[in-house]
Amino acid sequence: MTDLRSRIHAGETLIGAFSDLASPLAAELLGQAGMDWVVLDLEHGAATEADLLALLYAVASTPMAPIVRPPSAERLRIGRALDLGAAGIMLPQLQSIEEVRQAVAYLRYPPVGSRGVALRTRGADMGAHSHADLAGVVNERIVGIVQIESPAAVAAAEEIAALDEVDVLFVGPADLSHGLGIPGRFDEPVFMDALKAVVAATERHGKAAGILLYDGAAAARHMDLGFRFVGLGSEGSYVTVGAKAMLKAAGRA
Repeated sequence: MTDLRSRIHAGETLIGAFSDLASPLAAELLGQAGMDWVVLDLEHGAATEADLLALLYAVASTPMAPIVRPPSAERLRIGRALDLGAAGIMLPQLQSIEEVRQAVAYLRYPPVGSRGVALRTRGADMGAHSHADLAGVVNERIVGIVQIESPAAVAAAEEIAALDEVDVLFVGPADLSHGLGIPGRFDEPVFMDALKAVVAATERHGKAAGILLYDGAAAARHMDLGFRFVGLGSEGSYVTVGAKAMLKAAGRA
């Protein structure tokens, strides 16, 4: 199977979802449904770092690629997720190009980054590579995703997209709309202008623009805007929508 980073840079449109229930079975179902990627959400989801290995094992039973969103962009949190086998990291709540540069350095082994070296980890293929080969093999496949969640991050989008370590600029609509002073009003011109600025920055630098949507019908419109890394809701939202649909079909008002 082609790794996720190669697919991003080949220009594919990739669909995924967020795993927020701390359930390996639910994560596995997302992969069986055909998602290209999943974000194992340790920032806002129910899972903690103690749950992460079981979630990664579940995802590994499917073709879906596992991305981890750590609670914060600290070196040890990022390194631990990568050592356990994450295909990439989604970095939350970074406000400036300086913060982004520091965080993305933790994604890769020296000499290009400052990730701690340990050969016998899942993320390093359990000792399959020599010291001489490790960086060349593993660094190339790690996906770096920076969330764009504030006006400051939008303003820095051009510089962020120019970084070699960054593959996706991923808009967090809720945080961004609140930061813009228009909470939840995703059709406001100022919000749409921010989306267009992010897409334009990624297109200029050969990167992908991503966004989380909770309305599947909105996917086509955002793809038309240029988004190629599209998240469609979360496990929790699917349970809620499915339960309500069942009750409605059964005649429950």
